[in-house]
Amino acid sequence: MTAPDPVRAARALRGAAAAVLLLEGIAVLFVPRAIAQTEAGLGGVRLTILLVLALLLVLSSGIQRRPRGLEIGTALQVPLLLTGLIDASMWFVGGLFLLIWLYLLQIRKDLLGSPFREPTAPPDRDAPPA
Repeated sequence: MTAPDPVRAARALRGAAAAVLLLEGIAVLFVPRAIAQTEAGLGGVRLTILLVLALLLVLSSGIQRRPRGLEIGTALQVPLLLTGLIDASMWFVGGLFLLIWLYLLQIRKDLLGSPFREPTAPPDRDAPPA
C-alpha cells in the first residue's frame, strides 16, 4: 500500500515523529524526580545525563524536517531505553516509546516504501508532456 500523495504523507509522518520525540523528552524530565526519592538518590552525573538526553530529544524533534532527522531520532531511542539502567521504571517507558517509534517507521515504510528515504514529488498532471 502506498500513499496517494507521498510528499504529504511524509510531512505528516515527520510531524508524528517530532511529537513522539517531544513526548520522550518530557518523559525523561520526570525521571530525576523519581530518582531523587530512591535510596541511591540523584547525583550530579545522573542529573546531567538525563538533562542532556531530554535536551537532545527535544532538539531532535525540531529537526525532523531535515534529511537526517529520522536517523537521529532513531539513534536516540537507544539511550532512551538505556535510561532503564538509571531507574528501572524507564525500561517500561523507554520500551513503550521504542515500540511507538518502530510502529511509526513501519507505517512510513508501508506508505512510502522506505522508512528513511524521502519521497519524490508526484508528477504534475496539469503540466504538458515534455
